[in-house]
Amino acid sequence: MTAAPTSLDTLNARVAEDLSFLALPAARWVPDRTVDGQPLLDVAVIGSGMAGLAATAVLGQMGMSAVAYDARPKGYEGPWATTARMETLRSPKTLTGPALGIPSLTFRAWFTAQFGTEAWEALDKIPRLQWMDYLRWYRAVLGLDVNNDHRILDIDPQGDHVVLKIDQPDGLETVRARHVVLATGRDGLGGPVVPDVADRLPRSHWAHSSDEYDYGLLKGKRVAVIGAGASAMDSAGTALEAGAASVELLIRRTEIPRINYGMAMGNPGSVHGMCNLPDAWRWSFHSFVAGKQVPPPHLSVLRVSRHPNAFFRTGCALTGASMAGDAVRLETVQGPVEVDFVIFATGFRVDWAQRPFLGRIAEVVRTWGDRLAETGLPEDADRHPDLLAMPDLGPAFEFLPRDGAALPGIERVHCFCYPAVMSHGSVSGDIPAVSDGARRLARGIASALYAEDVEAHFDRARNHKVAELRGDEWVPAPLVPAASDA
Repeated sequence: MTAAPTSLDTLNARVAEDLSFLALPAARWVPDRTVDGQPLLDVAVIGSGMAGLAATAVLGQMGMSAVAYDARPKGYEGPWATTARMETLRSPKTLTGPALGIPSLTFRAWFTAQFGTEAWEALDKIPRLQWMDYLRWYRAVLGLDVNNDHRILDIDPQGDHVVLKIDQPDGLETVRARHVVLATGRDGLGGPVVPDVADRLPRSHWAHSSDEYDYGLLKGKRVAVIGAGASAMDSAGTALEAGAASVELLIRRTEIPRINYGMAMGNPGSVHGMCNLPDAWRWSFHSFVAGKQVPPPHLSVLRVSRHPNAFFRTGCALTGASMAGDAVRLETVQGPVEVDFVIFATGFRVDWAQRPFLGRIAEVVRTWGDRLAETGLPEDADRHPDLLAMPDLGPAFEFLPRDGAALPGIERVHCFCYPAVMSHGSVSGDIPAVSDGARRLARGIASALYAEDVEAHFDRARNHKVAELRGDEWVPAPLVPAASDA
């Protein structure tokens, strides 16, 4: 058995060796194309968090040119080092995440190469910032082509390619690609959900849990956190550790959810089979889990409850808000609560208006509400508008136009972010199955590119001139005499 790497240098060499043994990346096979003298990328990936890196990596391994663009500075892609505030990941440390089936690319390989096997055995959950360090290494060791500080302004499908307008450090840039992948995260097709009562408060007195907010500013202040999910506990814990005078958790439900029903779907059958189930079954699974809600992690709740100045108020739905001098007066079904600052840990939704660069797609995209309306909406449809708003995607995560609408080239834009869950299951953003999702995406794009260039590929086969045989590998046998000559 080959010795395990004991440093990042030796692990980097192991990764290179593993890729060589697997003959990766494959040789480029896509014919070069240009439009108006500008080269066409095979694939442009928008976002280079975990899902974007996995997609970029596997597209390259399959012999396609993939270039990623991210609005954040290098090393701060995704939420891990910016808006995420959990101490550790929720996922078990053994999940392989974006490793794409290559053992040396796993977090475990990266961790043990630096800290050893004993430290791995002692590790409970992966620290959040250490996961970010792992993703930085993943990008570097694979040599992925990522352009940071590049903000997408417009996505314009043109039939046979897609035009991207990008704001980047040197000014505006136009990029053309045959396919575009949206790897834009949890809020990939929208943004934060904020209750209407927030409109009655000055922006200086509230934040959403996903905002890049300096929690050090909460020292000595009375804070209210609206919600009871993971982000609510993370925000409350961070505020308390920053020295908040008190934190009131205002929780609409009479009990905090305790069971993560979604964990029962974490198996290969679900990963590969959910996307092929009849619509009614897919709706049943996702509406059930959405209705139950995902509980916050055990340790995240303990992180909050260990503080004597943390108060859990269940059955305390928010009904109004106003300013009372410099304080915020929150109206609840249990009576008023006065605080200095409010954090809305109220999740995300599909909201195209919050993503102006998707405006062209928003005008024509087919949603699950459109799809289910064709056969009759489920009885509980009105309780799950967020599920109905999710896009109805094709087998390669591609957007589809609704009936009667048209946008030539819309199918060249692929939704590899959380709102793909209704169409493909949980394979486009969460750690457990992101490699499976990335491979499904890349295979679909490879298939589309090959079919589109089928004439060129046939010509390549027809004009192939590399001989397997030289003609001197054998000696012809003498002719067998005809029977009449005997």
